[in-house]
Amino acid sequence: MVNYFSSDFKLGILGGGQLGKMMLYETRKYDIQTLVLDPSDEAPCKISCNYFEQGDLMDYETVLNFGRKADVVTFEIEGVNIEALKKLESEGIKTYPSASTLEKIQNKAVQKQFYKDKNIPTADFVVFESLQKLKEAVGNNNIEIPFVWKSATGGYDGKGVSVIRNTGDLDNLSEGECIAEKLIPFKNELAVIVARNPSGEMKTYPVVEMEFHPTANQVEYVICPARIDENISEKARNIAEKVSKAFQHVGLLAVEMFQTEDDQILINEVAPRPHNSGHYSIEASYTNQFEQHIRAILDLPLGNTESKVGGIMVNLVGDKDHEGEVVYENIAQIMEMDGVTPHIYGKKITRPFRKMGHVTIVNKDLSKARKVAEEVKNSIKVISKK
Repeated sequence: MVNYFSSDFKLGILGGGQLGKMMLYETRKYDIQTLVLDPSDEAPCKISCNYFEQGDLMDYETVLNFGRKADVVTFEIEGVNIEALKKLESEGIKTYPSASTLEKIQNKAVQKQFYKDKNIPTADFVVFESLQKLKEAVGNNNIEIPFVWKSATGGYDGKGVSVIRNTGDLDNLSEGECIAEKLIPFKNELAVIVARNPSGEMKTYPVVEMEFHPTANQVEYVICPARIDENISEKARNIAEKVSKAFQHVGLLAVEMFQTEDDQILINEVAPRPHNSGHYSIEASYTNQFEQHIRAILDLPLGNTESKVGGIMVNLVGDKDHEGEVVYENIAQIMEMDGVTPHIYGKKITRPFRKMGHVTIVNKDLSKARKVAEEVKNSIKVISKK
């Protein structure tokens, strides 16, 4: 086995945001050398990696030259140059998840077609090469309103997704390839994180339940375990494993899904990396998602995915009326509460709905944890200096 610990081995991470920063907690714990590439000179990762480089993640030469400095390359954001990853793989540098896995996921139209081809349950959809083609289909009554519009590329944190309830809603959409997806009435939005290493060992985390902000389309609360029947939980974990096997991914795969009114499980989309839906695991699980990702990509034994305690995660996002140097109002107040741990991502500038941090609430009684989560949400404010 390769000696990763206190050695010359180098792990390259594409993307230097908060997910990378939390991954670095684990590499520092194990004394694994890390290299990070990010477009921003103020990336959260900069303070805790061994080597930091500023550069464009979509530029072929930049990614290729960076990757050549590493022994294994991973990423914390999907927007990276796939051709550069393929070239690195051809030169014997392992990239996890692989370029072929990322290629199937990076474009949502390709991702949705992949589910259809693999008989993985997902909402019905039609792909359009442009917004104009979609408008023509709606005009000809070939697409029924309401439906969900999704941009094929570039969407994240609620951006690139809109529910279309009338033809006027089509005027505010971005150009480019897109999907019209059937609007599914559902009881719950769920997620399962699957870990898989190159040896094929695979483990799933407990099913989590996600509560969304009604206007920002961002997750407000992640609740673990999800408040669902055991048979639904088992079904969700089984389908997540099926998705993982289909993608043959290495690392983490966050599988987002809908529990329909008649208790079917439909796949919404996946992310091949640590994910917002797994942040609760830092305080609540035996092995948190970031350590698990490192274990998986280095082909180390996977850790225990069970929870030690009930966990709820609250996202800290920028107040809608504030932009500028960030201030976390009332943070001392929430730190007085039992079982409450804030995580600040290190972004100096706040903007409306920008992810600035999260707070984990742990309690053996999940209903108590949920009440505290509400208090946290109502207390702390992410604002700018006056």
